Amino acid sequence: MAQFYHVLGIKRCTMSANLIETVRKNMGYGPIQKVDPVEQEVKNVDAATTRERLGQSAIPVVMAVLYKFTRSEKGRNAIISGTKNGTWLDTILEEKERAAVDKVAQYAGVSRDEAGRTMENVAEETIRVVKESAGNKLTQESLKTLIGDQRHSILVHLPAALQMGSLLEDDTLDDRTNKMEGPMSNLMHSIENKFSGGGA
Repeated sequence: MAQFYHVLGIKRCTMSANLIETVRKNMGYGPIQKVDPVEQEVKNVDAATTRERLGQSAIPVVMAVLYKFTRSEKGRNAIISGTKNGTWLDTILEEKERAAVDKVAQYAGVSRDEAGRTMENVAEETIRVVKESAGNKLTQESLKTLIGDQRHSILVHLPAALQMGSLLEDDTLDDRTNKMEGPMSNLMHSIENKFSGGGA
């Protein structure tokens, strides 16, 4: 992964308030668009380049999976200790890895191998950024809160066409109310994030 950045000449950043923005910048992707809350899709996605569609799908998908993974003590322990079964993608998705990669590959119009490599790089970079931003203070509670606080930002960038709610057995991931924004919506999402960070 370090060679990936060296070859591209990309300067890696530590986490800002928005994990998606930090990771996509570190990996050299253009802006990740927000999903239209009414249509549940990214506008003008058909006009996007293959690389733009790959970033638009792989980054929010991996982060949605990481969000679900860190809701369990076992998942948080794996992140904190760096214990993985093969790759991070295998670890966080287990038996759902193939289905998730296929969804991203189809959305982006790339091969399964390219989608899988990209998703693994996103997983590695996201975990690196989270751990680096926490320093030596990454605990069960701080990790749950840190990723929980990113929930709304992840969901507003996650296209419904990827059907991650169905794959991860969590209907809230595809619920259009989670993708709405504005003063009242943002307040409600802030409250939801606090509750999601506090629950197991």
